[in-house]
Amino acid sequence: ILIPPSTGFVIYAILTEQSIGRLFLAGVFPGILLLLLFVLMVTAICQLRPSLGPAGPKTTMDEKVRAIGGALPIIGIILLTIGGIYGGFFSPVEAAAVGAGIVILIGFVTGTLSLRQFWAASRDAIVTSATVMLILIAAHLINPFLALSHIPTTVGNAIDALGLGVTGTLVLILAIYLVLGCFLEGFAMLVLTLPIFFPIVTGLGIDPIWFGVLVVLTLEMGLISPPVGINVFIVKSVAPKVPLGDIFRGVLPFWVMMVLCVAILIAYPQIALFLPNTMFN
Repeated sequence: ILIPPSTGFVIYAILTEQSIGRLFLAGVFPGILLLLLFVLMVTAICQLRPSLGPAGPKTTMDEKVRAIGGALPIIGIILLTIGGIYGGFFSPVEAAAVGAGIVILIGFVTGTLSLRQFWAASRDAIVTSATVMLILIAAHLINPFLALSHIPTTVGNAIDALGLGVTGTLVLILAIYLVLGCFLEGFAMLVLTLPIFFPIVTGLGIDPIWFGVLVVLTLEMGLISPPVGINVFIVKSVAPKVPLGDIFRGVLPFWVMMVLCVAILIAYPQIALFLPNTMFN
């Protein structure tokens, strides 16, 4: 959700006309921070309740080396595409095409991708791309309506009247995103809310790149929050024998760590901004 390439960052960048490269860089350190929080949480739970994380089979050094070797092509693709964007060799769209082309080539060369699988994957990619394009078209259609209805101005004045200050307003907006994420799909939510909240945020002097990191992380929190929790139901479809209540209880510690990550990023925005400011400035 934070480590590039992130679809959430791409949609946010398109809707707010921000730099995708800056957003990708801004997500690196917060993503590592969230990873460390997850590792600490899982380690603590397994120490307290060893039955939840029994020791797995031991692997030999030869098996570890082979596993690393198998991952090298994927790591190389990530470094090539992300490095190409940061180095200015190609745009994010061109990077996606380069990455997809290399993956297809590796699949055919190694024999892990058949022609039938290729056509099925291509069909799914076309459907996904068309869905995203329809969402973006809807965003361009709704923006003039919002401007004519003065909804962003009205909402901004209402929030300003609360006298919450910059941090309080930011927390309120993130709380709204968290609640909406329980019921709405992430892309649709960005399309509906960014035209309203983004002018408020920029008017308060909040860095739009920092805000983008917080929004994407908060959206993902909403997608695993009850009562709907869209991602939880996706997990349920993969593991139908696991009770839904058990999945929600298992998600709770991760949700708490994500809240802690958001709080740390609010308190220390340079965690997100240091890398893009250093690389681009």
